Amino acid sequence: MQNFYKKGMSVVEILITIAILAIIFLITIPQFSEMRENQVLKNAVGDITSSMNNAQAQSLASVDSSEYGVRFQSDRIIIFKGKIYDVNSAENKTVNIISPANISNVTLAGVSSTEGDLYFERLSGVPSKVGTITISTPSLSKIITISSTGSFSLN
Repeated sequence: MQNFYKKGMSVVEILITIAILAIIFLITIPQFSEMRENQVLKNAVGDITSSMNNAQAQSLASVDSSEYGVRFQSDRIIIFKGKIYDVNSAENKTVNIISPANISNVTLAGVSSTEGDLYFERLSGVPSKVGTITISTPSLSKIITISSTGSFSLN
């Protein structure tokens, strides 16, 4: 009968194992969350710069003999045809920003807002406005600066 009680794990051993696993999870889960947030921010920055490059390239190529622009909203970027954004245009191309990243501030031509737009001049690619676009997550942020020459830089 004595061997019967020596088989298996005791309650104390089970509790120690659970405590060790809980500590490991408490240490690693925040790191994965931070890595995910950083990656989401990088993707949002990439989507925004890619959209601006696309609009600028279409303007430089004078596609359909038109200018192309970008509208910045908190959760999306919209590439539009022409000098003025038309919400009803079927030619608008929308790129959604993945949460928790968002465009938290748009400062173009000295005006700060949560949204705004600019277009690129046909054949020259010069932007109609210069300024900054701030992309944020709950704990991180990046600023894209648009220069008068049409180049973009990341701070």
